[in-house]
Amino acid sequence: MGNYRVCVCFSRKFKVTEAEPPTDVKEAFKKYGDGGNQMSAEQLLKFLIEVQGETQLTVADADAVVRQILQKRHPITKLARQALALDDFHHYLFSADFNPPINFKVNHDMNAPLSHYFIFTGHNSYLTGNQLTSDCSDVPIIKALKKGVRVIELDIWPNSDKDDVHVLHGRTVTTPVELIRCLKSIKEHAFSASPYPVVITLEDHLTPDLQAKVAQMLTETFGEMLFVPESDSLKECPSPEELKHRIIISTKPPKEYLEASASVCKDRRNSSQRSKDSEDDVWGSEPSSLTADQEENEKSDSDKSYEDDDDATHRGHVASAYKRLIAIHAGKPKGGLKEALKIDPDKVRRLSLSEQALEKAAESHGTEIVRFTQRNILRVYPKGTRFNSSNYKPLIGWMHGAQMVAFNMQGYGRALWLMHGMFKANGGCGYVKKPDFLLSVGPNNEVFDPKAKLPVKKTLKVKVYMGDGWHLDFKQTHFDLYSPPDFYTRVGIAGVPADEIMKKTKTKEDIWTPVWDEEFTFPLTVPELALLRIEVHEYDMSEKDDFAGQTCIPVSELKPGIHTVPLCNRKGEKYNSARLLMRFEFV
Repeated sequence: MGNYRVCVCFSRKFKVTEAEPPTDVKEAFKKYGDGGNQMSAEQLLKFLIEVQGETQLTVADADAVVRQILQKRHPITKLARQALALDDFHHYLFSADFNPPINFKVNHDMNAPLSHYFIFTGHNSYLTGNQLTSDCSDVPIIKALKKGVRVIELDIWPNSDKDDVHVLHGRTVTTPVELIRCLKSIKEHAFSASPYPVVITLEDHLTPDLQAKVAQMLTETFGEMLFVPESDSLKECPSPEELKHRIIISTKPPKEYLEASASVCKDRRNSSQRSKDSEDDVWGSEPSSLTADQEENEKSDSDKSYEDDDDATHRGHVASAYKRLIAIHAGKPKGGLKEALKIDPDKVRRLSLSEQALEKAAESHGTEIVRFTQRNILRVYPKGTRFNSSNYKPLIGWMHGAQMVAFNMQGYGRALWLMHGMFKANGGCGYVKKPDFLLSVGPNNEVFDPKAKLPVKKTLKVKVYMGDGWHLDFKQTHFDLYSPPDFYTRVGIAGVPADEIMKKTKTKEDIWTPVWDEEFTFPLTVPELALLRIEVHEYDMSEKDDFAGQTCIPVSELKPGIHTVPLCNRKGEKYNSARLLMRFEFV
């Protein structure tokens, strides 16, 4: 009899056990099903109103839910019952389609001036990658618009022949794209995700003749869609509702040519320090009022300090066609920040500050910034050293009422997750109404002070029950080669500094369907600006923990009760199946 070598291989990773409903779900089923083993539409409705806060639902709605669940769960068998068993009830609660944590519909007042909203804003929207060497293209613009971004930034420069306009990141080796191509793509995709207005912010480096060409391109491309103000400047911003399906232009108005020529000498002194950061920044050096190309022309003909009258008149006329299309005037008055934050009752304008400039300004001028943003527009942009297209924390901008917190939409990471989270609010339409405290003025003309120590206004209790779906979204060996994953959840708040915190669950070892059943409490001083941060990681003893999903949800929109939280990948795209079952309660 021969010898046999027996090899026994244990493989635990393929076993996926379905977790049973959490105790809270069983108890809710028992309570609202009156102790029986089925829950009728009427009983479900009572649960939806009392636990889930769905006060506007009717018996007909609950009946439709019951029918949909039974159809999905038991498509072949014709069920005699028109009621839910415990497993059906659990399936309903643990379904992202049936039971999401927020409502995806516009629920804010859209009739206030534009300055009363946070607006989903892109930075250098044409770049495909990093800030120095990536390609310029209309593809990232289209992607951004499809995600609901409402402010698109274009840097416009003369092409090499000086007869057409290119979009590129100046003073870098990014490859250009034609402006007309970008404008046509904006027209085609502007309203695919939201009907509310798209603002194009132009970073303009053009001669007056090319500005006239841009005016023509804008008028011909957008036609009636283009919002053209009736007077030279807006006294108050119109509302998003009034501006539905409209395109708005915001840039610095062209200077009168003679005025520009007269300041050439002064500009040359500044030219060596010029960069995009300082050009648009109160804390930087004073910007040159001429473009680089005009400055070159002046240098080669330095004895001529002004144009012939006819030529100047022509250029003035040419510039006025372009100026007429600028609805929101950008730029800053000379004289530093104090001057820049002065409010003109007859004119709305846009001020741009880099992230560091805002931080510096917030130290000493916090309340003035809040007052400025009640009727004017503040745009914040990433500092110039973020060559890799990373982002910064958006909360400091929002705390001070900044409407346009501009982000690199290709710069994936935690900061962008917060931005995605904020703009899930209000149906994902790209406009989120600022909280009243940022817009109100007190009896002594006082405004919100972002530095003030505030009492707790609301406490959010979050329970993390369980997770599921990873085995459908990831390869079996994705997390561990020889065993099922070891998941834990991080949950916390992004918001004003007093509210920010992250906590985490215990790690559940060797299971694709972890059950944590842990509760966390978050006291909030400014719940209106709070975002619930959720991340799932897979514990790895020897290396960095693996990423297993994330999402960010505006606390102001959270529905109370037990809900399914779908998870997203690093880019913010929803996984097909990975999700958590959680409970939210405000006390």
